[in-house]
Amino acid sequence: MDESKIRNMEEFAAKCGVSRPTVSKYFNDPSSVRRSTRARIEEALERYDYRPNIYAVNQNRRLTKNIGIVVPYLADPFFAEIVRVIERRCMDAGFSPSIFGAHGEPEQEVAILDNLRAMKPAGVLFAPLGRLSDKGAIERFCRDVPTVLFDSNINGMGEAFVGSDNYSFVSQTVEYLSRSGTPPCFFEMKFPANPNANKRRHAYLEMMQRLGLSAQVIQIEGIGWEFEEIGYNGALRLLDEDTLATDTVLCSNDRLAIGFLSACFERGVKVGRGPDCTLRVASHDDHPFARFTCPPLTTAAHDYAAVSDHAVETLFKLIESGGRFERRDEIRFPARLIMRESA
Repeated sequence: MDESKIRNMEEFAAKCGVSRPTVSKYFNDPSSVRRSTRARIEEALERYDYRPNIYAVNQNRRLTKNIGIVVPYLADPFFAEIVRVIERRCMDAGFSPSIFGAHGEPEQEVAILDNLRAMKPAGVLFAPLGRLSDKGAIERFCRDVPTVLFDSNINGMGEAFVGSDNYSFVSQTVEYLSRSGTPPCFFEMKFPANPNANKRRHAYLEMMQRLGLSAQVIQIEGIGWEFEEIGYNGALRLLDEDTLATDTVLCSNDRLAIGFLSACFERGVKVGRGPDCTLRVASHDDHPFARFTCPPLTTAAHDYAAVSDHAVETLFKLIESGGRFERRDEIRFPARLIMRESA
């Protein structure tokens, strides 16, 4: 036997050469994995000094195999893409994911959490509304159910947070746009639905100050999650009033930018990098449709795979540990600048 000490299931999975969810699946039900995979795991058990935490495994068996996935708005392609990856990972590990959208409504978010509590899930991956959320209801839910927050953080709630680094998004777009042309103004909703918007505005102001440039924040009216329509109407008013002090517009998110591009097309304003173009437009997220806009949208992209995978891995570890971590972890993944024809 190899005497080297393996501390947890993740290290054991690496020694086996299979994924950690597959190892977890084996310990819950050896017959649920392929025969060749089972042989590799059992060979590794013979070879290495590792045995799973039997108490935690038995605790997990008394739980349902349900995992809840809660997002603010399922019709948003950003959340749809992340949920698609999370759902597949949970299914591959032998869990039954249930997906819920709050429709941007705090009352619906609380109702979802109440329903989930009654389901006694093994764990929950939760992207809260943020500013509109009922913090007390979320705090009570997280005490009762093993929960990992993703995308939108509420300090101190849930056992961990996994998301994207909003400063990384904005610092890259502001630096690129300022280096390659006129410094950008920042185009956003006056009352943003997603709390990440506020972090992006602060990052824009900070980055413009660092570069010694004058900041211009343009806040448009509109409430809710119909970002394309809000961006379109706001851009029409802006173009008709001819009040832009710069020929470069940096939108808070891609969905607002899609509406902005539509308004530009309607008013005959050409967007792009060519000498015959009137405006440059860029934004953040790398919305799944961003490369199909006209022109294709320059943006800072989420690492969808990294955020999704790490959120799921963190939840699996939380379930295996009995539903609590010794300390609350937060991880934020940096963005990646994608240069396309709009800027």
